[in-house]
Amino acid sequence: MTLPQQIITVAMAVLATMLTRFLPFLLFPSQNKTPRFVIQLGELLPPAILGMLVIYSYREQLLHPTSMSVIALIAGLVTVGLHVWKRNMVLSILGGTAVYMFFINIL
Repeated sequence: MTLPQQIITVAMAVLATMLTRFLPFLLFPSQNKTPRFVIQLGELLPPAILGMLVIYSYREQLLHPTSMSVIALIAGLVTVGLHVWKRNMVLSILGGTAVYMFFINIL
């Protein structure tokens, strides 16, 4: 990639980042009430995205089960169990990751 192409690429990345950061403030000024659909998106999108990430993560294990699939499923269940028990996202992520890494290194 030539220097002008690199400059244009970086400039476009900066422009896209700034646009996504400033656009909500331009579309929804603080003196106006936030539209109901934006509030609904804020409530509905996080669980939907989490569900999509879980499906994406486990799709290969479900389609082509192996011994690694069992390990991934156990680690996922540990993550969910820790989160339901302690309601601590950091603990549940670290616990599930530790279980997964333990089994990967043992087998």
